[in-house]
Amino acid sequence: VQLQASGGGSVLVGDSLRLSCAVSGPDFSSLVVGWFRQAPGKDPELVARIVGNVPTYADSVKGRFTISKDNAKNTVYLQMNRLKPEDTAVYYCMSWSASGTSGGQGTLVTVSS
Repeated sequence: VQLQASGGGSVLVGDSLRLSCAVSGPDFSSLVVGWFRQAPGKDPELVARIVGNVPTYADSVKGRFTISKDNAKNTVYLQMNRLKPEDTAVYYCMSWSASGTSGGQGTLVTVSS
């Protein structure tokens, strides 16, 4: 499985941004997929994950971020609303399956006031 994240950028506090993750490989619909982020000097944080059609979120983003899968496009999205400076990080998409865990290059999100 190969994953490529995109959609990052520099935005202002309160803005919205949507990240995309193009996934190549077999059985996309059966994959568990999610988004991690890593801010400078901080540990990686699992922001959101979707298992089947059931999403889970870190407390830090609950109510502001939405993860979704488009099985027709083999793409995972992370809609980020009401962005805060503490959301600044490199965001990575990852997948989990019986074959193992896969990840790809991240996309940088910078939120400034």
